[in-house]
Amino acid sequence: MQVTKPIGVFDSGYGGLTVLKEIVQALPEYDYLYMGDNARAPYGPRSFDTVYHYTLECVQWFFSQGCELVILACNTASAKALRTIQQKDLPHIDPAKRVLGVIRPTTEVIGNYTKTGKVGVLGTTGTVQSESYPIEIAKFFPQVRVFQEACPMWVPLIENNEYEGAGADYFVQQHLNRLFSQSGEIDTLLLACTHYPLLINKIKQFAPGGVQVVSQGEIVAKSLQQYLAKHPTLAEKCTRHGQRSFYTTDATADFDTHAARFFGKPIASKHLELGRK
Repeated sequence: MQVTKPIGVFDSGYGGLTVLKEIVQALPEYDYLYMGDNARAPYGPRSFDTVYHYTLECVQWFFSQGCELVILACNTASAKALRTIQQKDLPHIDPAKRVLGVIRPTTEVIGNYTKTGKVGVLGTTGTVQSESYPIEIAKFFPQVRVFQEACPMWVPLIENNEYEGAGADYFVQQHLNRLFSQSGEIDTLLLACTHYPLLINKIKQFAPGGVQVVSQGEIVAKSLQQYLAKHPTLAEKCTRHGQRSFYTTDATADFDTHAARFFGKPIASKHLELGRK
């Protein structure tokens, strides 16, 4: 039996598949294990403590499946759970294993996109309330001003396949208007939720002319390439058979239908039962 040590990719739902899609394109040789905690999604409105416990449980499952490296392809989990898991839990679980998020790679480069020094961040309520993006961007680009807007209806619209309809028009316009009312000089929009690339055409349609829209998939994929190059011992532990496996904590048939839109290819998932509700 072939032993695999895949790279784990986690999200509360489907959005992480937009990141996995770009990672697979950049690093196709590796094995990947994706898990969406759809039964407990969305994570955005949940408390820090709940998101932490849910995320830790999922990370431990990835480790039990042989993963040496897990990517939290979820902004809410990255904002509310990553640091605690890295600092408190990993030293006791296995100091050699790694858990990475999507916020740090994004904030390291987002300042390079703006010419006006004004960046707009669109995210879930949880991500915006965490203040993770303003705090982290200030570390790398202290001259950049960050304006945020929480978009709580966007993920439900996307997951219910309504992201191309009139309802999406209304909510995209509403939140963009609120964001740009904070500053008309914003020239860069960061989609700080991995679901939002499915709305990118609507966002570009209703955003002011000349504003660039940045999604995280390519940024995270490039960052992972660089990380593995800098950590060859870890890279060597991750197996390279080109395998992809998908798990969901909810119904597989529903997951497969929705997930194909995010990943761009048909998916055949397996069901996973987790304990904590």
